[in-house]
Amino acid sequence: MASEDIIKTLTQQIKKQDETIKSLLETIDKLNLTIKELTEKLNRNSKNSSKPPSSDGLSKPSPKSLRKPSGKKAGGQKGHPGTHLTTMVEPDETIEHIPSACNDCPSKDKCISQANISETRHIIDAVVDIKITAHQTLAVNCPLQKRVCKGIFPDNIKAPVQYGENLQALAVALNTIGAVSVNRTHEILSSLFNIPLSTGTISAMVSRCAAGLEDTVELIRERMAASAIGNFDETGTRVDGKTMWVHNASNAEYTHLSINEKRGTEGMDGGGILPLFNGIAVHDCWAPYWKYTEIGHALCCAHILRELIGVEENHPKQKWATAFKQLLLDMKAAKEKAMEKGEALTRYYHDKFERLYDRIISQAYRKNPIPKSTERKRGRKKKGTVLSLVERLAAHKDSICLFIKNFAVPFDNNQAERDIRMIKTKSKVSGCFRSIEGARDYLRIMSYIGTAKKQKFNPYGVVPK
Repeated sequence: MASEDIIKTLTQQIKKQDETIKSLLETIDKLNLTIKELTEKLNRNSKNSSKPPSSDGLSKPSPKSLRKPSGKKAGGQKGHPGTHLTTMVEPDETIEHIPSACNDCPSKDKCISQANISETRHIIDAVVDIKITAHQTLAVNCPLQKRVCKGIFPDNIKAPVQYGENLQALAVALNTIGAVSVNRTHEILSSLFNIPLSTGTISAMVSRCAAGLEDTVELIRERMAASAIGNFDETGTRVDGKTMWVHNASNAEYTHLSINEKRGTEGMDGGGILPLFNGIAVHDCWAPYWKYTEIGHALCCAHILRELIGVEENHPKQKWATAFKQLLLDMKAAKEKAMEKGEALTRYYHDKFERLYDRIISQAYRKNPIPKSTERKRGRKKKGTVLSLVERLAAHKDSICLFIKNFAVPFDNNQAERDIRMIKTKSKVSGCFRSIEGARDYLRIMSYIGTAKKQKFNPYGVVPK
C-alpha cells in the first residue's frame, strides 16, 4: 500500500476517534451534570430548600439558626419575672393538714381552733361527669280560655333524647382543632362519658357546626378580599383517595381556607379571594400567583434564605449566596430597628441596600453565566437550580425588597404557613378525608377558629366581628 493511502486511512481513523472522544466527553459532561443534580436533590430538606418539613421523614435535618450567638447562658435571664401556675377561681373544697404531733394530743381541738394558715397549695383538676336535664311541657286547664294549654319546648330541643351543646362542642373540637379522627373521637367520648356516641352522630355534629358557620366564613372571605395585605399558600391533602389542594388566604386578623382539585389558578380562583383582591399578596413565588397582574406582590424572604443555604451547602464556591443571605438579614435588622424608633428607613439605607443587591447579582451572573444556545440543539439550554435562583432574584428585586419600603409587608410568609400547618397534622393523624364535604366542613370550622383566636375571642362561643 502506498504511503499516501496509509496516511489517508490513518487520518480518517483519527478523525473518527476525535468524533468518538468528543461524543464521549459530551456524555461524561451530561452524566456529571446529572450526578450533580441528583446529589443536590438528595441533599435537599426543609432547612435548605422550599420542601415542607413533612417531607423530611424520620431523618430530620439538624436546625441551622440564622441568629448569631449572644454569649448569654441558655434559659431565663437575670431579672426575668417568669410565670407560674395560678388559681383562677375560689377553691371548691379545702382540706386542712395538721401537724402529726397533734393527732393524739388532748389539747388538739383547742390548738387547732387558734391555729393560723402557714401555707396554701392548690390542685387544679377536671371532673369528668355527665349532666342530664329533663325538659317537660305542662298541660294546664285554663278557666279563662276554656281549653287545655300546653307548654312549648325551646327551638333547640327537637328530639326525645339529644346531646347538649357542651358535648357537641367537645366532639367538634376534638375532631377539628384536635385533629382526632371520627373513630378515635367516638372511642374517647364513649369511654369517658359512658354514653353511646356513634361515629355517625359525631360526623353529623361536625356538619351541623360547619353549616352554622357558613355566613361567618363568607364574611371572613369578604374581609380578606378587601384587606391591604394577604398571605397566600397552598398544600396537598388526600380526599377519598385523591390528592386535592387546600388554599389559604390569611393575615393577622382573618384566616380563610378552601379546597379544590387544582393547585394553580383554577384552585386559587375557587377560593373566591384572589380574583377580588387589590392589595399586596405575600407568597413563595410560585408561577400562578404572578398571573394576578392587578395586585402587588411580595416574596417570602424565608424561602429565599433556605434556597441560599442550599446553594452554600451544595455549591461551596458560590460565595455570592452567603453575601446575599447576609444582605437579606441586614435589611431585616435595619427595618426592625427603624420600627422600634417609629421611623421610616432613611434614604441612605435604601441606596446602600440597592447598590449591594445589584453588586451581588452581578457577581452571581459572572459565576453562573447564561449558557449560549447552539445551532445543533433547539430549545432553551438547561440552567440548573443556581442560575434559575439568580435569575429569579434579579427579576423580582422590587417584590423581594418591598418589606423595607412598606413596613406593613412582612419579611416572610410565616403567617400563611402557620395557618395551613394544621392540614398536615390532620392528614397525618386521621389519614385522609373520606369525602369532599367532610373536608369542606373541616376547613370552614378551622377558618372560623383561626379567625376567632386572632381576634382574641373564645372560638367556641363567638362570631368574629
